[in-house]
Amino acid sequence: MKEITLETKIADLLNNYEGMKDILIKINPKFKKLNNPVLRRTLAKIAGVKQAAIVGGMDPVDLLNQLREAVGQAPVDVTTPKGEVEVEEAPEWILKESKQTLNANEILDEERNPLAELHKALKAIDEGEVITIEADFQPEPLMDEMLKAGHEVFAREVAQDHFIIYIKK
Repeated sequence: MKEITLETKIADLLNNYEGMKDILIKINPKFKKLNNPVLRRTLAKIAGVKQAAIVGGMDPVDLLNQLREAVGQAPVDVTTPKGEVEVEEAPEWILKESKQTLNANEILDEERNPLAELHKALKAIDEGEVITIEADFQPEPLMDEMLKAGHEVFAREVAQDHFIIYIKK
C-alpha cells in the first residue's frame, strides 16, 4: 500500500483500506458525514487528509499519524507551522447582501452534491455578487475548489460548529 501523506485523498483511503470509514469516524465523530454516499462520491475525491483535518477541527499531522498508525505505518514527525493560523481580516465585500444562502448540512442530508449546488447558484448571480454557505464544519475542499475557479472566499466561525462561508463571484 502507498504511504499515507497529508495530500492522500480520502476516497483513496476509503477504497484502499478495509474499514477506513469506521476508523475515521472513531478518530473524529465529525467524519460521520462519510456515511453519505454523495459525499464519498464527490468531495472525498478532492479532499486530502489535511483538508479533512480542517473540516474535523483537528491538527492535520495528528490526523495523519492516527491514520498511519491504524494501517500499520510509522508516524511522521512533521511540525505544522504555528504562525500559519493568523486571523485573516474580513474583506469588505462580505458585507454585501448574499444573493443566496446554501445549507451544506441540509444538502448532504438530502444526498445532493454541495459542489454542484454551489456551481448552480453561482451561475444564477452576476459578477461581484455574493453567496453564503452555512455548515457545522469548515468545508475546506469546497472552498479550495472555489478559489481554484477564481472566486474570492472567506470563512468565519460565528459560533462553535457554525461556519459561514462567503463566496464572491
